[in-house]
Amino acid sequence: MKKESVIILLVVTFLGGFVFGAISGIRFYARGHEGSSPAAPEEAVSQPAAVEEIDQAEAVVRRDPRNFQALVALGNLYFDSKQPQKAIDAYERALAIDPRNSDVRTDLGIMYRAVKDYDKAVKEFREAARFDPNHRNSRYNLGVVLQEDKKDVEGAIAAWEDFLRVEPTGEQAAKARAELEQLKGLAK
Repeated sequence: MKKESVIILLVVTFLGGFVFGAISGIRFYARGHEGSSPAAPEEAVSQPAAVEEIDQAEAVVRRDPRNFQALVALGNLYFDSKQPQKAIDAYERALAIDPRNSDVRTDLGIMYRAVKDYDKAVKEFREAARFDPNHRNSRYNLGVVLQEDKKDVEGAIAAWEDFLRVEPTGEQAAKARAELEQLKGLAK
C-alpha cells in the first residue's frame, strides 16, 4: 500500500470516528438521558436499529478503545436496549478516561440498580453528586434506591432533602416532597 493511501485511510478513519462520536453525543443529550431514572426507565430502542447502532459503536471502540464519546454512546445503546451488564462495562471504561463525568456515573448507577447491585448504585450516585454539587439526577436516583431497594429510611430522607436543595421546584421535586413526607411519617 502506498504511503499516501495509508495516510488517507487514517484520516478517513479518524474523521469517521470523530463524526460518529459527535453524532452519538448529540443523540445522547437530545434523548434526555440526564432525566432518566431507575423508577421510570426509557423505552427500549427498536431492536434492528439498536443492533446496527451497537455494531457501529463497537467497531469505533475496537479501533479506538479510549474514545470516550464512543464508549458513552455504546453504554447508552446497551442501556436503552436493556443490556445492563454490557452498559456497565462500557460506562466503566468511559469513566476510566473521565472519572468526574456525573452523567455517565449516574447512568452507571442506574445499570447497577438494574442488576440489583444496590451498594454499587448508591456509591456511583454519591460520587456523581460529589463531582457535581448541582447534579439533580444523581440525587434523585439515590433517593429512589435508598428508599425502594435498600429500605434505608434515614438515608432516603437525607437524599430527598439534598435533592430538594438542588431542585426545589418541578415535577421531580413534587415527587420527592411526597416521598419525603411519607418517609418522615415512618421515621416517627
